[in-house]
Amino acid sequence: MASSINRRDWLRQTSMTALGLGISARSIATVEPSWDRIRETENGLINLGSNENPYGISPNAKQAIIDMIPWASRYSFNLDSLKDAQSTIAKYYGVTEENILLTAGSSIVLDLMPRILYKPNANIVTAEPTFFILPALSRKLGFTVNALPVGPDRGLDLPAMLSAINSDTQLVYVVNPNNPTSTYLKPAAMKNFCQEAAKKTAVLVDEAYLDFLDAPDNESMIPLAASNPNILVTRTFSKIHGMAGLRIGYIIGHPTRIQQLGQANFSESQVAISDLTLAAALASLKDEEYRAKVKQKNAAARAYTIKGLQKLNINVTPSFTNFIHFPLGNYQGDFADFMLKRNIILRNYPMAKEKWGRVSVGTMSEMQQFIKVMNETWKG
Repeated sequence: MASSINRRDWLRQTSMTALGLGISARSIATVEPSWDRIRETENGLINLGSNENPYGISPNAKQAIIDMIPWASRYSFNLDSLKDAQSTIAKYYGVTEENILLTAGSSIVLDLMPRILYKPNANIVTAEPTFFILPALSRKLGFTVNALPVGPDRGLDLPAMLSAINSDTQLVYVVNPNNPTSTYLKPAAMKNFCQEAAKKTAVLVDEAYLDFLDAPDNESMIPLAASNPNILVTRTFSKIHGMAGLRIGYIIGHPTRIQQLGQANFSESQVAISDLTLAAALASLKDEEYRAKVKQKNAAARAYTIKGLQKLNINVTPSFTNFIHFPLGNYQGDFADFMLKRNIILRNYPMAKEKWGRVSVGTMSEMQQFIKVMNETWKG
């Protein structure tokens, strides 16, 4: 309990510190990203626990925020540059405005879906482990959550998930690549699964980390979602775009399903998402070069970290994301607390009666520090 309080206090303190830094807006805009420096808090902590983009938003997105600040007193429908923001984002992904619902982060979608689908005796099919928000809320609402264990390779067991669907199943939730196991499903397998499952129930595919994959494995299920009322895709600007704190995500689906979601949520982007966030998102979409650089840096730091863990005889799950999933073996105690005392924040949790860790991929210098600590302390 003490360690949980420490984490909360740390988050509160660092948030207030950030507000009082006194950095000028212009200096933020003109300084290029510092790709490899260690981002420490005032307490010396390195945060590798939340799968954030350690390089932040692109310089173009920063400049867009600064340029929008003088107009922040206006609603976006009064600003020509933002009037068509939702349509612009929709067109970028090859869909119409009727196919997309913008939200203040994709977590809003994960909250909405079980709420609009609930009925007595309903169940939801998903994997175990997977991203927690939708399954956790579903249980609170009264759903039975049928969570199928991942396979020996830590990948999602699609045949088992298909077999688990019954007449009371209201939703199948698939995270691809999966968080926290870092595994992914090939596009052909995903297409077949979505089409088969959609014959029986609604399917929500969470593609938060898809941008970290290389072609052809980074193929989205968006085209299926745009035409099939039972298939939906949620994505976010929080990961490769580096906008976790700005809160913008979206769900793509058939117009009838998007209309249903919109009726259950106050969805007007003109007032539900800030003008600063919309401006940053539009600029970030255009900055392909920056995202490619982030992806390259992430891949290099990930490869370094995996190699370092393997040298310690840790059987790391192959990762295609911005986080790494690894077994803790016979480690006794709370590994996250152990690392917190060494100024590194990460996650650990049980899976199939074993202990596992998840470390986010930070900058190269952050991962070097993580491996240094592991080399000094690991006794797995």
